[in-house]
Amino acid sequence: MNFKHLHYFWVTAKAGGVMRAGAQLHTTPQTLSGQIRLLEEDLGHKLFQKSGRTMELTETGRVALGYADQIFNLGNELEAAVREAHDGQAVQEFRVGVADAVNKSVVYRLLEPALALPVPVRMVASEGKFADLLAQLALNRLDLVIADEPMSKRLNVRAFNHALGASSMAFFASPALAAQLQGAFPGCLNGFPLLIPGIQASVRQQLEAWLTRHGITPRIVGEFDDGALMTAFGRQGKGVFMVPSVMEAETVAQFGVQCVGRSEELVDEFFAVSVERRITHPCVVAITDAARGQLFG
Repeated sequence: MNFKHLHYFWVTAKAGGVMRAGAQLHTTPQTLSGQIRLLEEDLGHKLFQKSGRTMELTETGRVALGYADQIFNLGNELEAAVREAHDGQAVQEFRVGVADAVNKSVVYRLLEPALALPVPVRMVASEGKFADLLAQLALNRLDLVIADEPMSKRLNVRAFNHALGASSMAFFASPALAAQLQGAFPGCLNGFPLLIPGIQASVRQQLEAWLTRHGITPRIVGEFDDGALMTAFGRQGKGVFMVPSVMEAETVAQFGVQCVGRSEELVDEFFAVSVERRITHPCVVAITDAARGQLFG
């Protein structure tokens, strides 16, 4: 494959047409069209199709664009890594995946020690479904996955769970909403608006059982896979929301909310999943040591 042709296709697809791409690449639209046509001949499939006066990607074109994104993004990373090495700094690359159900404030506290190492670190963090991140880990595209549950033994992935710690849960509300609560916790939540984690979160089933056990029927006004989005709605007074107790002081200070109750029955666990049984990656060592010794004690 001629990667120059692929690059022309990539820029054209990103720019939305040969006119804009030609301006970016300082070449004529005719030259671009000819180069892309040669790539289509190599692949044996059309990459663009006309739709009125515009060009649209075909199904094959969308597949090719996905691979081209990876290829040229890796090329940019290569340039950056070589440039940093040429400047006399040995840069430690650290690729970490974060399951989308994990509280992002906790994630920051977990990952922060990796950037405090005495050597320069370049962290590449991505977020996604736990299963998708494990697939990336199996392909050695990630060094570590942070999740709120251990990897199941039923999965055919050679990786190992490293428990980081656990935290009970605290409930928060905006000052105006907290003032409307009546009675003692947790009974005061009965009939009250509540924001809850999405079904993917490990603490979700615990919460449902806890509410049933205490005879509480709140008014569920939102379910969120993204804990940061749930907190954003909570701070605006849309409902009571949960955060791990280890982040209580930070949550109150950062978002101006009040803690309305705590439950030791609800526990959010945190795990690091890596391909190493015995951790040797310096960034992972820093994360696990800080989590067990400081964050979760």
